[in-house]
Amino acid sequence: MKSELRYGIIGAGSMGREHIENIKVMGGATVTAISDPHTPSQEAALAMAPGATVFTDHRALLESGLVDAVVIATPNDTHAAVLKDVLESDLAVFVEKPLATTVEDLKSILAWDEKRSAMTWMGLEYRFMPPVAEAIARAKEGEAGKIHQVSIREHREPFYPKVDNWNRFAERTGGTLVEKCCHYFNLMDIVVGEQPVRVFASGGQAVNHLDEKYDGTQADMLDNAYVVLEYANGARGMLDLCMFGEGSFDKEILTIVGDEGKIESFLPSQVLRASRRDSIGKLSGWKTGAARTPGSEQKIIHNYDVKYMGHHYGASYIEHTKFRDAILNSTPAEVTLKDGVTSVVTGLAAHKSINEGRVVEIKELWG
Repeated sequence: MKSELRYGIIGAGSMGREHIENIKVMGGATVTAISDPHTPSQEAALAMAPGATVFTDHRALLESGLVDAVVIATPNDTHAAVLKDVLESDLAVFVEKPLATTVEDLKSILAWDEKRSAMTWMGLEYRFMPPVAEAIARAKEGEAGKIHQVSIREHREPFYPKVDNWNRFAERTGGTLVEKCCHYFNLMDIVVGEQPVRVFASGGQAVNHLDEKYDGTQADMLDNAYVVLEYANGARGMLDLCMFGEGSFDKEILTIVGDEGKIESFLPSQVLRASRRDSIGKLSGWKTGAARTPGSEQKIIHNYDVKYMGHHYGASYIEHTKFRDAILNSTPAEVTLKDGVTSVVTGLAAHKSINEGRVVEIKELWG
């Protein structure tokens, strides 16, 4: 077991640098190599990890012998090509969401990963946001009874600019419901305990990026959508997305409703609320149990072990510590490529539903 892991960062844009910040402060790890063809990104990352060796090609980084683990944070449509090379190595791998942008690439990645013994970790940090993690854990413990509905509302600001404006185009990102919302579909699947069987969605580009053209091509990322998921066990999920709703007090709200109660998490306020139903459907106090106070419950959930809050309420830090510990202790990845596949397939199905104006069965994309 190594005492300190050497990390290579492949893709030193905004998210790659976010990973560097987390690795720097968590302990037991150091960034020794950076790969990115974009000089300003190289320079910005090197300022954060001044001892690292810089490469312009990820293959040179892989062959350098300088790293024990790599983090892939390149543009979405490059993940498959980068993973083809990385998964041939015996390095531990952390790949940012979304895993890929097409079903064909998803299938190829799974085939490549089957041939290796080293760990591959799927980066889906939203499940580690402290109030979200608590809400999910309590739902799994049965505090809301049998789960029938899971809804997520995100009302936020538009997409930030990125290098070469790659995140302005569905062809490169997979579309908004893949790029941004794979996180949320993954959370719904965790709560329900399975993948949806069908998807119906309605969405469009109403406000954002309408006057943006790059090399003569109009930006085409959706900025609003409703997505409804149906599960084989009868549960339903619903996403309410608005990317011109930056005036919202709480931008992200997860609501879990079962036949015995309701659990909600709110961000950025980091509040968790929970309540139970009595036999005639009225709110009542929590049933007698450990650490449960009467009446509806509300509290702030904060993880004081987090050393860097970053852009995700400390979730990226928590996920990185789990990734590091899994490598050092030779334990399996907590977040797997299967999570990456199912969350992307749901997003692709939602886009297909919008484009074709109909309900889409998941089996149409993934048998």
